[in-house]
Amino acid sequence: MAKEWVTVMGSFVADLAFRTGRIPAWGETLMGQSFKLGPGGKGSNQAVAAARAGGKVSFISKLGPDPFGDMARSLYQAESIDTRFLFRTRSATGAAAIIVDADKGENAIIVVPGACFEVTTAEVEQARELIAGSSVFVAQLELPLAAVEHGLALAHSLGVTTILNPAPAAPLPASIYPHIDYITPNESETAALTGIPVATLADAEQAASAFLARGVRNAVITLGAQGAYVKNARLKAHVPAVNAGKAVETTGAGDAFNGGFAVALSEGMDLVAAARFGCVTAGISITRPGTAPSMPTRAEIDALFRKS
Repeated sequence: MAKEWVTVMGSFVADLAFRTGRIPAWGETLMGQSFKLGPGGKGSNQAVAAARAGGKVSFISKLGPDPFGDMARSLYQAESIDTRFLFRTRSATGAAAIIVDADKGENAIIVVPGACFEVTTAEVEQARELIAGSSVFVAQLELPLAAVEHGLALAHSLGVTTILNPAPAAPLPASIYPHIDYITPNESETAALTGIPVATLADAEQAASAFLARGVRNAVITLGAQGAYVKNARLKAHVPAVNAGKAVETTGAGDAFNGGFAVALSEGMDLVAAARFGCVTAGISITRPGTAPSMPTRAEIDALFRKS
C-alpha cells in the first residue's frame, strides 16, 4: 500500500436536510422551502472530501442492511474509497436531521449514529495492517469513544500521523491526548474541551496552548469565517479563510477542512500550508448545498489554492 494513503475511521448517517426561512422555536411548525436526502456522517464526509481532494482513502465504519446502508456503499464505490473494513450489522444505519437557515446558510443538527455506533475495538484491531500502511489516520467522536481511542493509540504506536476531529464535542479522557498529532476542533468544541470561550485570536492561542499541555503535538482550531489558528511547540499562526463565493450552506465545512487537511499532510505539506489547503477545501464546500455532495475536486482546490 502506498504510504500516502489516508485512513478515516468514523460514522455514516443519512442526512435528511430541511431548508427553511428560519429555524423554528420549540412547539412551532414551519413550512419548509425544500427537503433533500443524501449521504452524511462526519467520518464519511471526511473520507469523501479526502478522496475528492486527491487522496487514496480507506474508510472504517459499520452499516446496517437497509436503504441508507446501500446509499453509503454506492457512494464509496463511486468515489473509489476502499471499504475492506466497512463492517455489517443487523442494526439500522443512522440518520441526521439537518435544519438549514436558507438565508444565513447556518444549521442545527440532530444525529442518531445507529449502526456505526457498534464499531468495536476488536474490529479496529482487524484493520491493523491497513492502518500501519497509512500515512494519516483520521477519527471523530461519532463512534464509541473506546474504539476511537483504540484507533488513535494503534495508529500512533505504528508511527502513523493521527488527527482527531473532536466532533461532536464530548468529554475526553486524559489518556487520549498523547495519541493525537493534530486536534481539529471548532470554536464551540474548543470551548467545551478546554473551558476557554474562543472569541478572539488570543483566545484561540490560549486554548491551543491548553491542548498542547495535555500532550497533543499540534492544535488546529477552526474559526469558521476567520479561517483557522494553528500552534505547536515551534510556531503559531493565523491562517485566514479563503473566499470562494457566497455561502450557501456551512454544514459540511468542518468535514471539508479535515478531509483536505489530511490529504495535505499525507502529501508532506507543513502545518500552515496544510491548514490553508483545508481552508480552501472548506471555502469551496460552503458555496454549495449538502455535505458529501458539496466537497470539491482536487482541480478546484488547486486552482483556488494557487490564487489565494
